[in-house]
Amino acid sequence: MSKKSAEAMKKGARAGRREKEREEVSTKKGSLVVQIIMTIVALIYVFPLFVILNYSFKTKKELYLESPLALPKEWNLDNYVKAFDKLNMQTTFVNTLLYTAVSVFVLALLCGVTAWAIARCRHKFFKFCYVYFIVGILIPYQALFLPIYTIGYKLNLTNTRYGIVFMYIATGISFGVFLMTSFMSTVPIELEESARIDGCSVYRTYFSIVLPLLKPAMATLIIMQAFQIWNDYLLASLYVSKKQLKTLTVAISSLFSAQTSDYTTAMAAIVISVVPIAILFMSLQKYFIKGMTVGAVKG
Repeated sequence: MSKKSAEAMKKGARAGRREKEREEVSTKKGSLVVQIIMTIVALIYVFPLFVILNYSFKTKKELYLESPLALPKEWNLDNYVKAFDKLNMQTTFVNTLLYTAVSVFVLALLCGVTAWAIARCRHKFFKFCYVYFIVGILIPYQALFLPIYTIGYKLNLTNTRYGIVFMYIATGISFGVFLMTSFMSTVPIELEESARIDGCSVYRTYFSIVLPLLKPAMATLIIMQAFQIWNDYLLASLYVSKKQLKTLTVAISSLFSAQTSDYTTAMAAIVISVVPIAILFMSLQKYFIKGMTVGAVKG
């Protein structure tokens, strides 16, 4: 190798290192900008949570006469005690938990089986069923309140626990079937064929082979429907008028009127109501993220 060739190779190596260093610096700058933007976005989302938590520990005097953003002078639980008493939370909390748990469980069970049948059966009837459920997503359930109430009233379902559960199932099944059917396309059919060859029945194939693979979609469905049902106000206020059947959201709304509003007690009740949903999300967030991103990358 000649001396000129060696020098040219060294220059090329130095140029390559400088280019690589510039790329690394550019990547670090871009990463720093993204981190700053995401930090600002996170603070914007966290701020309302801070306000709610802050108000829940304040007295009415501190809320109205001092700065709304100032921290309370004493951190006490009086507002939480008042929330339990005023809202009858030993009843409303249990009602909300019961409606949410039963509705979500039935939805997960029905939507999984229905999606499996639609995805695996090629008959026109199942294609019609899929289109039928898709149409159900396009119609906002608020527009169906009148027929829902009329049907429920004629069937004696109003002011009953099972009646409101049926209504939550009816308004959530369209989205659930759509979500589960989309996810079923990622489940290899060869596994089911192998199970059938090994002598597995339809029920065992679903519960032993298919259902474990549907965990991400199930988690996504459970979290999204639980959020909606737990925080629902319109359907619960329309369908239930008995005090012993009311939900937590409807009870919290009773703290606000044209004459007076008990913000501190309401904030304490909101904090209590957020805890179960937050625990649910943290427990299933791994599967939730996977279920939301499935199909985003192909090949």
